[in-house]
Amino acid sequence: MENVIILGTGISGCTAGIYTARAELRPLIISGMEDGGQLTLTTDVENFPGFPEGVDGTELVQKARKQAERFGARFKIDLAVEFNQIEGGYELTLMSGEKIQTKTLIISTGASARWLGIP
Repeated sequence: MENVIILGTGISGCTAGIYTARAELRPLIISGMEDGGQLTLTTDVENFPGFPEGVDGTELVQKARKQAERFGARFKIDLAVEFNQIEGGYELTLMSGEKIQTKTLIISTGASARWLGIP
């Protein structure tokens, strides 16, 4: 059984990964629909602290991921399609068919753009 599973590899999922990994909980972070989250579609992030000149969204997420990995977070590319509460935690079913149990589940799935479909 995992200590912590985090759903979402965007900036919030990576941040949760940094904090839980620093607490030596060895989190497993599962990617979801957009690996790296919606921020990877953004070229100029100008409202994130610490980057007075702005930063590329993909670069920001890659740096956050490396920082989480540095402390022991693990990443998995898959998609959680179902989760159920079980005694002592949760059981997730992944798109690959794998079932994983965890004591703690952090949902950081973020947002997805809704495109208008017009030129």
